[in-house]
Amino acid sequence: MSINSVVRGVGGYLPKKILTNDELAKMVDTSDEWIVQRSGIRERHIAAEGELTSDLAVNAANAALKNANLIAADIDLIIVATATPDLTFPSTASLVQQKLGINQGFAFDIQAVCSGFVFALATADSYIKTGMAKRALVIGAETFSRIIDWTDRTTCVLFGDGAGAMIIEAQEATKRGVLCSSLRTDGSHWNKLYVDGGVSSTGTVGHLKMAGKEVFKHAVSMIHDVVDDVFKKSGLSAKDLDWFVPHQANKRIIDGAGKKLKIPAQKVVVTVDLHANTSAASVPLALSVAVADGRIKQGDLVMLEAMGGGFTWGATLIRW
Repeated sequence: MSINSVVRGVGGYLPKKILTNDELAKMVDTSDEWIVQRSGIRERHIAAEGELTSDLAVNAANAALKNANLIAADIDLIIVATATPDLTFPSTASLVQQKLGINQGFAFDIQAVCSGFVFALATADSYIKTGMAKRALVIGAETFSRIIDWTDRTTCVLFGDGAGAMIIEAQEATKRGVLCSSLRTDGSHWNKLYVDGGVSSTGTVGHLKMAGKEVFKHAVSMIHDVVDDVFKKSGLSAKDLDWFVPHQANKRIIDGAGKKLKIPAQKVVVTVDLHANTSAASVPLALSVAVADGRIKQGDLVMLEAMGGGFTWGATLIRW
């Protein structure tokens, strides 16, 4: 009998501090109008001093557990997607496991930058379908404020901190769950979006560097590539979708991808205006918002999509 990875619950967490465009305009040469016109972003959340990526992840995990009516001991796999871990090692997932009071199962991180959650979800789905795990907690969590150059107006206006989580579990004889995924990487584009520091290279954390026009140029076609591949694998089409939940990087990219895929704007979940780009956290955060407000309901067909540094890009189709 076939096993599917069915979504049991989702949850999100945003730090209390909100940084508005007007406040940013006092820090660098920018304006609310300039930021909104180019990105659609109006504000972002910033982690408090001493608030770690694992702390954000635990808060999102607890929200997902509550939404799923489960307890931490029900989880036997934790995957954290992050480009901003607490420590070089151990993994942030190990720290999340410890903070949740779990000591069974296994936990590890995935690093695919903004595509991290989609990569992590596809990985967890594989573990469940092969019987290695029964119930997985998949988290995207970031404190990008720690790697931002706050004097660089081209990047500091785009990013924020946050975490989102999803719990999937093995269920037999059901049409619900993760239907299929498509993942891609092309390392030839590494220097278009990267951090100029690292353990082996500089011994420093470094700051985010981005060739914005180059990223924008590739984004829409890469999104179309993986979403179209998932449709081909599933035998479904954009007309069958109830909701499209894209990576929340830039409103113009979201709009461009929606038009190219022929997905009506009313079916696209958008949170970039209030969250900014939270990297691996952006897709699960947007999901948590759309589930909480009642838009996404059981039985809905939901497409997730993300594209990030590497370049990495991926899509996952879920029957909710």
